[in-house]
Amino acid sequence: MRYVAGAPTPVHRTASSSGRRYRLQAMTSRRRGASIARSRRPARTGGGQKMTNHVLRLLALCIAFSWTVAQAADPIDAAVASGNAVAAAIASPDRPKADLERDAVAKPAEVLAFLGVAPGMRVADMFSASGYYTELLARTVGVKGQVIAYNNPPYAKFAEKGIAQRYADERLGNVRQITAEVGDLQLAPSSIDAALFVMSYHDAYWRPEDGSWNETDPAEMLKRLHAALKPGGVVVVQDHVAEAGGDTAKVVDELHRIDPAVVRAEFERAGFVFDGESKVLAHPADDHTKLVFDESIRGKTDQFIYRFRKPIP
Repeated sequence: MRYVAGAPTPVHRTASSSGRRYRLQAMTSRRRGASIARSRRPARTGGGQKMTNHVLRLLALCIAFSWTVAQAADPIDAAVASGNAVAAAIASPDRPKADLERDAVAKPAEVLAFLGVAPGMRVADMFSASGYYTELLARTVGVKGQVIAYNNPPYAKFAEKGIAQRYADERLGNVRQITAEVGDLQLAPSSIDAALFVMSYHDAYWRPEDGSWNETDPAEMLKRLHAALKPGGVVVVQDHVAEAGGDTAKVVDELHRIDPAVVRAEFERAGFVFDGESKVLAHPADDHTKLVFDESIRGKTDQFIYRFRKPIP
């Protein structure tokens, strides 16, 4: 049939066309019902539930670790667990009051960072006296490390009272005290990771007239220290600066200072290599001709800090 524009579209109402319309309506109704039913089903949550469980497990582990750190029974171990052992050691609330007062002048954070001390290391504090640095080292290396607090007999006698107070009630259980002459450091070969001299290396040259200090041989001391260090191990020397070119023993006796060039030359002769310098305690205005105990400069002396390393074969 041809349709003419503008003419009404004819509608054929036959029995067959009516049946088809009813069947189409029924099919459409069933499809709509199925679609609505699907839209009302709860969303699948298997993947989301697995993710939630994983997050909860991680959270539980974090809480358990935090509790372990907070509950650490040993303050030395707690310092290591904090993640920044040097900072935690310095911030320990149970350090002696005199040590806390010394921190501002000594700048131990910078000195220990230059030494490179870390948890688990074995470190020798040479001529440790009453142990200001020994305690900081002990707290830094933790219970899995060890600090050797070395003194020769005159140094031990000089610091006797401070030593007794420092180690009372076994408060530093990871410290081994050694009192011996420098020719017998009692350190096994390749047994330590680092060593530290703080304002004490010059004492190897001290020759007091009253005989209160046993004569020491710096070369022999460095020979034994070199043997005791592991390959790659370091030694840091911090001391009062003396003018260059003087008689070392005379300068030490009169001023308790030492020429940095003398120290470097001695270490290099002993087989060490120079590994750097820190100027954190440099005070250029210091008069290098004054005794370090002079009240006008005490605590403000010009100090050099050298690091030496034992080469790795």
